[in-house]
Amino acid sequence: MKEYTTQNIRNVVFVAHSGAGKTSLIEALLYKAKMTTRMGKVEDGNTVMDYEPEEIQRKTSISLSLAYLDWNGTKINIIDTPGYADFQGEVLGAMRAADAVVLVVCAASGVEIGTENMWRLAQEHSLPVLIVVNKIERENADFNKVLNQLQESFGKGVVAVGSVAERLVDGYKEKLLEAVADVSDALLEKYINEEEIEEKEIEEALVEGVRARQLFPVLAASAFSGEGVEELLEAIVKYLPSPFDRGSIKGMAPGNGEEIEVNPKDEEPVCAFVFKTVADPYVGKLSYVRVYSGLLAADSVLVNVNKNVQQKVGQLFLLLGKQQQPIGRVHAGDICAIPKLAETSTGDTLCHPSRLVMLPPISYPEPVYQLAIAPKSREDEEKLTMGLNRLTEEDPSFRWWRDNEMKQTIMAGMGDLHLEVTMERLKRKFGVDVELSTPKVPYRETIRRSASAEGKYIRQTGGHGQYGVVYLTVEPLERGSGYEFVNKIVGGAIPRQYIPSVEKGVQKALSEGVLAGYPVVDVRVTLYDGKYHEVDSSDLAFQIAAAISFKEAVKQADPVLLEPIMNVVVTVPKMFTGDVIGGLNSKRGRIIGIESESPLIDRIIAQVPMAEMLKYAIDLRSITGGRGSFTMSFSHYEEVPPHIAQQIIESSRKEEE
Repeated sequence: MKEYTTQNIRNVVFVAHSGAGKTSLIEALLYKAKMTTRMGKVEDGNTVMDYEPEEIQRKTSISLSLAYLDWNGTKINIIDTPGYADFQGEVLGAMRAADAVVLVVCAASGVEIGTENMWRLAQEHSLPVLIVVNKIERENADFNKVLNQLQESFGKGVVAVGSVAERLVDGYKEKLLEAVADVSDALLEKYINEEEIEEKEIEEALVEGVRARQLFPVLAASAFSGEGVEELLEAIVKYLPSPFDRGSIKGMAPGNGEEIEVNPKDEEPVCAFVFKTVADPYVGKLSYVRVYSGLLAADSVLVNVNKNVQQKVGQLFLLLGKQQQPIGRVHAGDICAIPKLAETSTGDTLCHPSRLVMLPPISYPEPVYQLAIAPKSREDEEKLTMGLNRLTEEDPSFRWWRDNEMKQTIMAGMGDLHLEVTMERLKRKFGVDVELSTPKVPYRETIRRSASAEGKYIRQTGGHGQYGVVYLTVEPLERGSGYEFVNKIVGGAIPRQYIPSVEKGVQKALSEGVLAGYPVVDVRVTLYDGKYHEVDSSDLAFQIAAAISFKEAVKQADPVLLEPIMNVVVTVPKMFTGDVIGGLNSKRGRIIGIESESPLIDRIIAQVPMAEMLKYAIDLRSITGGRGSFTMSFSHYEEVPPHIAQQIIESSRKEEE
């Protein structure tokens, strides 16, 4: 198997709005480079990159996948990513492994919300961007219109290049000269003085501008006809940086946090980063790694710095979709896959024992859509836990936990399709059938005014009885204060050893309020009097008496129901802003502000009750045709409006019955 030095490697992530033809374009590149003998089609389910059953069924990319090709002695590692917003976590992993981005745009649809999102992610990761306008063979394709949209959205650094652009763009040469003159003082002087600028000088300025992220070349191509495909391969090699060009990455020493510079050189100790994990109960675990330094060889031993464990590296594979090609070693800057690293997960750093360094983790967005999940049979409970754990390893943007308060297992993801696909994988890979439901909202109860009450627990059963009398006052505290216990017993009305028993009883009562059984918050509880019996008083008697006193006092203190309020940020094309605001208002939301993120995109900032947001991922897709996205985080608790509170209370009582 041929080896490639660091300077002769290009690590490129392909991104797009869903439907732009990104996977088909990669198929054309692989075919052109003779890595395949035929062009697969997404519609036929036989492309190199979309090989998972869920991808074949839906005819769209769902998971990050890898391929490689050789173009005139340069190895191009291609990372294909999903265009659908639900699977953005896959894109984030891919961007950590890449040195540059190829942004694919449809020649008919132009700049879409996914295009904007992928551009934003590329900027956040400081990656150079090459843009390809695909599907130019279509009847309604308009390269100039799309080019104008790109320039309006992403700035004057966006410049058309290539033979197709030369035919289609009016004043092509003049516009290209203007763009390159902006990044080169020498060319600017020549341009101003109307001196001749040679093709070689233009090319050198383009390379410099792209790698400095000042210029963003736009090529035209057709995956269907093959037009522009060879030119795209040439542009990737010519304009986009190698790992050597990108330079060092900074990590830190475990323990003391000292900064360590990792250079893309073979002679340095190995440092590799796991950017994707594939977990399969039959094939085993496969870790996709980017080698940042050193010469990684099969049959070597590395240290997982995050877990502080040694990991034996047996084989190394290059991946062409699902095909695995064994390789003896890979050079600094290259990408490969390592099987059977049992203790290793996505985001972990693997190092040679002589130099331990931890690279920054991947930052995943908070999930915005939740469902409660339960196995259909008790026998599957253990399999469910194992399966969910393995799926979390494979996809860190998917999370699950046990909500003990609501007595539900909750799973969370980036949207309903994300969770739907995850459940299909759970059944296919681990044989677990599940039932799904809407999660219960963690309401709270509190009080509006102060009240006092007596609680007594007196029992005579022959021999020692039970005796405890407690007098408590409850008072409201500021929202978010929690709970406070004050002991004002004087004169021994309750012996000192029973005071903790009283507080324990109060704390138990706090967990189940008087309206609908939700926890009581933001109250001060004051113990001011009580009675005891020399023989019959006990820890249990004072616990029960305290709970009785607390509940009776809360009933008299004007109890109310509280609901969680969420901070919500919705990102949408401006054409949908009004509809989205109307939708949030109908969900009892408060619009905090509207920010213009770009000429085409608005960010709507609001606060909305959690109960109204449980299915918002579906609602937003319906409103925007899948072109909107949102993030959500907890803000605070507020009183539930009386008519809604009554419904919640009645529903809770029916459940109890």
